[in-house]
Amino acid sequence: MPSRRSSSLAAALKIKSVAVGETTPSAGKRLRSTAKPGRDQDASFSENDHGIDDAEDAPPLQEPKRRKVAKSRSGKNVALHDLLFGPNAQDSSLESLALPPSRRHNATYHRPLLLNQQHGREYRAALLSWFDGTSASRAMPWRKPWVDPSVTPNLRKTLEKRAYEVWISEIMLQQTRVAVVIDYWNRWMAKWPTIQDLAAAHPDEVLAAWRGLGYYSRATRIHEAAKLVVDDAQMQGLLPAAVDELEANVPGVGRYTAGAISAIVFGRAEPMVDGNVLRVLSRQLGIFGSVKTDKAVIDALWAAADALAKAVAGDGEQSMDDAGVAISDRPGRWGQALMELGSTICAPKPNCAACPVTASCRVYNEGQAIATKKKNKTARDMTDVEDMCTLCEPFEEVAEQDDAEAELKEPDEETKTKAKAKSKQLTLASFAFTSNGSKSKAASPTQAQVTAGTLETIADHARRFPIKVIKKAVRAEETIVCAVLRLRDGHYLLQRRASKGLLAGLWEFPSHTLADGTGATAAQRKRMAKTHADGAVRGVKHVGELGSVPWLFSHLRLTMHVHLFTVEDGGEVDGEEDRPMRWSGAVDDESMGTGMRKCWALVKEAATEV
Repeated sequence: MPSRRSSSLAAALKIKSVAVGETTPSAGKRLRSTAKPGRDQDASFSENDHGIDDAEDAPPLQEPKRRKVAKSRSGKNVALHDLLFGPNAQDSSLESLALPPSRRHNATYHRPLLLNQQHGREYRAALLSWFDGTSASRAMPWRKPWVDPSVTPNLRKTLEKRAYEVWISEIMLQQTRVAVVIDYWNRWMAKWPTIQDLAAAHPDEVLAAWRGLGYYSRATRIHEAAKLVVDDAQMQGLLPAAVDELEANVPGVGRYTAGAISAIVFGRAEPMVDGNVLRVLSRQLGIFGSVKTDKAVIDALWAAADALAKAVAGDGEQSMDDAGVAISDRPGRWGQALMELGSTICAPKPNCAACPVTASCRVYNEGQAIATKKKNKTARDMTDVEDMCTLCEPFEEVAEQDDAEAELKEPDEETKTKAKAKSKQLTLASFAFTSNGSKSKAASPTQAQVTAGTLETIADHARRFPIKVIKKAVRAEETIVCAVLRLRDGHYLLQRRASKGLLAGLWEFPSHTLADGTGATAAQRKRMAKTHADGAVRGVKHVGELGSVPWLFSHLRLTMHVHLFTVEDGGEVDGEEDRPMRWSGAVDDESMGTGMRKCWALVKEAATEV
C-alpha cells in the first residue's frame, strides 16, 4: 500500500462526525435474568429464558418500576420449609384465600396445592401432559428423549454427549432468548460435537464462535471447564450426575445448571429454578415478595421446587442408577415444563386463560375471587399473629403505590361496549394450547366457567407477583478508540482486554476511558487520542475522528469515539502483561465484542480511501 502524507489522507477521507446507532440487542427484556453476579455464578435472573448479569448485548434502558424491596435475611428457615414442604406437612385449603386489601394469611397458606394429597398428583400430571403436547411445537435441538440406562447401548458415550449438549444450551440460554440461542447452539455443536473437541479448541476460536451472543465470560468459563472435565482423572469427559459434584468440580456451574444437568440428563429428582420458575412458583404459592433480593423468599421457592421434583419423581416407576439413586424421565420433563410455562404463559404479563394448572395456583384463585367479589369466609381463622406469614410483603402498601403509578382513565362508551361484548361465557379449554390441530389433553383438572372480564382481573392480580424491584441506574461513560493502520502491509494494531472483567479476553483497538466519564470536547478527545496512540506505537499520525458509536451494557451506557491513525512501519509491539498487543491483517476474523465491531465498520469504510 503506498504511503501518503497525513494531511492529504484527512482531505481525501472528508471525515465527518458520524453517530452509529445501537443495534437491537440479542438479550431479551432479561432480564433471565434474570438477572443478575451471573447465574452460575448463578444467582440472578431476568425475564428471559434464563438470567445472568453484565451483558454485552443488553436490553434498552427502562424506567424503574418501583422502589427496591429487600430484607437483610440470611440462611434457610428449615422449620418453615419443613412446615410447608416436608413429608408431614398438612394440606392447605383452597377455600381459604388471602384476599386484598390486606391479604392476611398464615404461613401454611403457601403449602403448594401441587403437593395436595387429594389432587396434587392430578395437577402435576396436567402440567407434564401440557409440556409433552407443546414442546414439539416449540422445538429446541437440545431437547431430546431421556437416556434410559436400561435400554441404551454404549451408555457412557451417550451420557457424555447429552450432558455436554444440555450444559452448553443452559449456559447459552442465560439472559438470551431461545430464538437466538438455537442457531448458535447448532453451529457450536457442528464445530465441536463433543466435549473433547471443545477442550482442544483455541481460546480465540471459542470467543469467535460466541460473537454476538453476549456475556463473553461465559464462553471463557465453558472452555476452561471443558478442559478440566476432559483432563480430570475421575470425570474423563463425563460431567458428574450429582448436583453437589457438579457445583464443586465444574467451574461456572451453580445450582440451577447443576440441577438441569442432573435432572434432564441423569434423571435425578433435582430442582431446576431459573427466573421463570421463580415467577411461576411465586404465583402458584401466592408468595408476595421479591425473587431477586429477598433471600428468604428465594430459599423458600427453591425448597418448594425441590419438594415438587421429588413428588413428581415418585408419581411413577423409577429405576436405579449405578450409585443406587432412583431415576426416571419425569424430573427432567417437570423442570423443563415449569420453565416453559414461565417463558410462554406465566410471563410477567400472564396469559392465565391458557394455563394448564390454574386449579393449583393461589394467585389465580385469588384473582377469580376478586373478580366475583367473593368473601373469604375463613379470614378470621388466618389472623393469629404468631402464625402470620413472614415471607410476604404488606400487600396493601405495594398495591397503593402500583395504583398511584397507573393511569386512571374513564373508558369511553365504545370501550365499554366492546368490554361488554367480550364478557360472554368462555371456558379455559377455549384458550388451551393445541398440538397438531387438536385441543390439548392437558387442560386444567377444574375448568370453571370464566368471563373475559374475569380473566383480565385475574391477570392484573397475577402481574403483581412477584414484587418488581428498582433497576440500578445505568452510568454513562466515554472511551477513545484508536485504530492504528500500518501502511506498509495494511495491518491494524489490536490489544487484548484484561483476562477479568467486562468483555474479558476479547481483542479491541487500543482504547482509553475518559477519567471524567463524559463531556470532553472534540479537541480534548483528539489530544487524548494522540497521547494514547503514541504510547502504543511511536510515529503515528492522526487522520481524524471518524464518528461515535453508542453501545449499551446492562449497567453501562458507553460512547466510543473512534479515531484513525496511520504509521509507516510501527515495528513490534508488546503491550502490558495482561493486555498484549499485536498487528492483525484479518480484523474481521478476530474475537471482538459487538460494539467494537461497530467501530471497525467505521474504520474499514474510511480506510478504503487510504
